[in-house]
Amino acid sequence: MTDQAAAVPPELLTLRNSIDNIDAALIHMLSERFKCTQRVGKLKAQMNLPSADPGREEAQVKRLRTLAEGANLDPDFAEKFLAFVIKEVIRHHDQFKGG
Repeated sequence: MTDQAAAVPPELLTLRNSIDNIDAALIHMLSERFKCTQRVGKLKAQMNLPSADPGREEAQVKRLRTLAEGANLDPDFAEKFLAFVIKEVIRHHDQFKGG
C-alpha cells in the first residue's frame, strides 16, 4: 500500500467501493436496456415504423422526471440523461433501416 493510499480514510474507501459497484450496475443495466431497444428497432424496421416515437419519448420524459423528483435527483439531469440515451437508441434503430 502506498503512503497516499494509507492516508485515505476508511469511510472514503468504502464510499468509493460503493460508487464502483453502482457504476458497474449502471453499465449492466444500460446493456440490458439496449438489448431491449435493439429488439424494438428490429421490429420497427420489419413493420416499417419510424425510428423515433415523439409521443413515447414525451411520456418517458414525464415519467422519469417524476421518478427523479421522488428519488431526490435533479429532474433536469434525468431528462438530459434520457435524451442522451434516446438519441443513441434512435441511431441504432436507423441502422436497422439502413439509414
